[in-house]
Amino acid sequence: MLNIDWGNLGFKYMDTKCHIRYVWRDGKWNEGELVEEPYLKMHIAATCLHYGQEAFEGMKAFRCKDGALRVFRPEQNADRMQKTAIRTCMAPVPEEMFIDAIKRVVKANEEYVPPYGTGGSLYIRPLLIGTGEQIGVAPSTEYTFLVLVMPAGEYYKGGLKPVKSVIIEDFDRAAPKGMGDVKVGGNYAASIYAHEKAKAAGFPVELYLDPVKHSYIEEFATSNFLGIKADGTYVTPDSPSVLPSVTNKTLMQLAKDHGHKVEVRPVHVDELETFTEVAACGTAVVVTPVYEITHGKKVITISDPEVAGPVTEKLFNAVQDIQYGRAPDTHGWCMVI
Repeated sequence: MLNIDWGNLGFKYMDTKCHIRYVWRDGKWNEGELVEEPYLKMHIAATCLHYGQEAFEGMKAFRCKDGALRVFRPEQNADRMQKTAIRTCMAPVPEEMFIDAIKRVVKANEEYVPPYGTGGSLYIRPLLIGTGEQIGVAPSTEYTFLVLVMPAGEYYKGGLKPVKSVIIEDFDRAAPKGMGDVKVGGNYAASIYAHEKAKAAGFPVELYLDPVKHSYIEEFATSNFLGIKADGTYVTPDSPSVLPSVTNKTLMQLAKDHGHKVEVRPVHVDELETFTEVAACGTAVVVTPVYEITHGKKVITISDPEVAGPVTEKLFNAVQDIQYGRAPDTHGWCMVI
């Protein structure tokens, strides 16, 4: 029996039984192996260390009401990692191998999947890195793909908690025609300094504008932006430097299922004052409601600071019900382990 306090997990690293690891050499991937030691030995000239050849994904496995283990939309993450690999000149991970890796590592760590009813899940982190030595700026000759897992707790206890946000004006998350639309670690490194400043000022999440005119909403530092109009219309920015979020795609489909109009288009910053609900959306939390946004000297009040908006809460519950097997998976999003 594991000595884990399932009700107080939080979202932090925890060792589990093993991770799974594959290596690409001479144009092909090996069969992969389950590795117990949570460490990597690599060359000091590995391209991931010097030239940022690195990509990662995030998804979750859920112990459901019927006892089954389900992973939510892994094929979407496989597709996005392939796009990132191509953009960074790394060896793409075939979808079949990606899915097999998820199945093998979740099954091997099944005892770490939190019990149904705790609100927890098994967080899954695929990682692709260049591990071959290369001092000149060039693609690696060797790549390592691994998937680690850890139990993660319920993010919101007692209901969704709205937060304040601030628009970052001194820094950009991604460059025009850069790599904002792929999931590389460098995008997150670029946001850490601004995030720490925002957090110290009392803002748990920060919002970025477009890197050209600083006039159009892009995304929150680690999450897509969504806004809800008074008539229930779901609006999310259309931008080439925004990461295509699996969670946002899911929420848009569920919004349509519930009869809401969905718009993917440029969103001018002045439009913030017309939303009745705003949220950041991503894998770790599904949605984080935002009740107030500071833009320079202006403070824009969006919604009630105590409770999430009705549409945001409805969509959050709809996602969770599918993930935990409480509602029919009509779109075929869940993979049973």
